Amino acid sequence: MADTSDAPETPKPRRTRTAKAAEPGAPAPARRRTTKAAEQPALVDRGAAWCVVGAGPHGLSALKALLQNGIDADGYERESDVGGNWNYGAENSRVYESTHLISSKPFTQFPDFPMPDSYPDYPSHRQVKEYFGRYADHFGLRRRITFGADVVHAVPVDGGARWDVTVRSGGVETTYRYAGLVVGNGHNWNPKMPEYAGLDEFAGQVIHSADYKGAAVLRGKRVLVVGAGNTGCDVAVESAQNAAHTFHSTRRGYYYNPKFTLGRPSDQVADSLLAMRLPLPVRRALFGTTLKLVVGDITKFGLQKPDHKFFETHPIVNQQLVYYVGHGDITPKRDIDHFDAAGAVFADGSRADVDLVVFCTGYLVTFPFLEHQWLNWQGDHPQLFLQMFTPAYDNLIVSGLIQPDSGQWTLAHWQGILAARVAEALALKPQVAHRFLARANAEAGRRFSAGTEYKESTRHYFEVAHQEYLQALQDAIHELEESA
Repeated sequence: MADTSDAPETPKPRRTRTAKAAEPGAPAPARRRTTKAAEQPALVDRGAAWCVVGAGPHGLSALKALLQNGIDADGYERESDVGGNWNYGAENSRVYESTHLISSKPFTQFPDFPMPDSYPDYPSHRQVKEYFGRYADHFGLRRRITFGADVVHAVPVDGGARWDVTVRSGGVETTYRYAGLVVGNGHNWNPKMPEYAGLDEFAGQVIHSADYKGAAVLRGKRVLVVGAGNTGCDVAVESAQNAAHTFHSTRRGYYYNPKFTLGRPSDQVADSLLAMRLPLPVRRALFGTTLKLVVGDITKFGLQKPDHKFFETHPIVNQQLVYYVGHGDITPKRDIDHFDAAGAVFADGSRADVDLVVFCTGYLVTFPFLEHQWLNWQGDHPQLFLQMFTPAYDNLIVSGLIQPDSGQWTLAHWQGILAARVAEALALKPQVAHRFLARANAEAGRRFSAGTEYKESTRHYFEVAHQEYLQALQDAIHELEESA
C-alpha cells in the first residue's frame, strides 16, 4: 500500500494559462547537458511543447495524437526501445518467455494501425514488440523520443501553467520546461509483495512474477504459485509442465474462461452478445451455460466455487489450468495461513513442502516522479476524472491507468486523442478546456462498470467495462470538438 502519511495537503486547484500553439512538425531545440559537478540541472524551455513519459502503448499513442494535432511534443523512455511492458528482456518489462495476449487481435490492436494478417489470434510478446516498433516507425515517433532517459522529477511552475521535467540520461540531469505533461509509463511494473507470518523462516527460494522470465527456474522443483490472476494461472500451467509438482494457492474461486468458444476467440463471442444489447443477467446466464459445457463443474476438480457473479472480477482467460488440475499436475490450495522453513500451511490446515514460491500478486501503482496530491491520491491509488484527469492541474494527464475487460490499445488510442484535444483546447480556447475539466472534482473516481459491482481489491481499482468506457471517451472528445 502506498504511504501518503508525509504528503502535503492538497493545494487549491490551479488552472493553466493560455499558451501559443506550436507549429506542426517544429524541431525540438538542441538539448543541453550539465556536467556531473553542476549543482542544478540545466533548464531548457520547450515553449508550448508537451512532455510524454513512457514509450509503451499509451505513451506512443499519446505522443502520436499530440503531434498529429499540431502540438509539439517530446517523449522520454528509460529503456532502449519502445514497447514498455512488452519490451521483453528490458529491466522493467514484466512479460515472460511464454507470454501471449489474452485478448484477441482485433480487440487489442490500435484502430488506425491493424496487426498483420499473418499474426495469430493471440500474438506472442515478440510479435507484440515488433508491432509497437512498426507503429512507432510508421508514425515517425522514434525521432521524438529520447531513449535511456529516466524522468526523475516533475513539478508544476508558473502557478501551474507549466511543468519542469527533470530527466536523467547517461548520469546527467537536464530539466525541460513544458506546457503540459502526459504520464503514460504504466502501472504494472512495481511488484506488490504480500506479507505472511513465517515467510522469513522459509528456507526455499521466493520470487515475484515480476522477476519470472521462463521455465528454467521451475524445473525439477516443488513449486507453490500464489495468485489467480492471468499471470498466476499462466505460471501455474507452465510449472505443471516443468516442475516436479505444482501447488496453486488462491483466496477465492474464479471462472476460468477458454480462449476459444464455438471455434472463435471467446472475447469476440462475448462482444457479439454486447452488440445484441442483451441485459446483464441474460449475458451471465449464457456465459454460465457455455462454461458448464466447455469446462464443466470446476469444484469436481478440487477448485473453489466462485463467490461472485460473472464479470465481477477481471476475466481469467486460461483453458489449460483445469486440464492440468484434472491430470494431477496442479494441486489447488486455499489461501496461505503461514509459512515455516519447509513450506506453507494453508487456511484449511493442509500444508505443502516446496522449494520455490512464486508470488503472482500484482503490482502497486507508482508514479515516483510526481507528488501524490497532484494526482488526487485517495488511500493507495489515484482517483481521476475519466481515469485521466486530476482536479489539481488541467495540464497533467494520465494515460493507461485502466484495467479493461477486453483489449487495451483501442482504449489507449482514444485516450491519446482525448489528451490531444484537451492540450489543443488549453492552447487555443482555454475556457473550453476549463469548462470540461471543471467536472474533475465531482467525477473523479467514477467507475465504468456497466452495472457490475467489482470485487474490492487493488486488482480492480482501475477495472473498466470497455464498451462503457469507450463511449465515455468518445462523448468527451465530441464535447470538446463541438465546443471548439
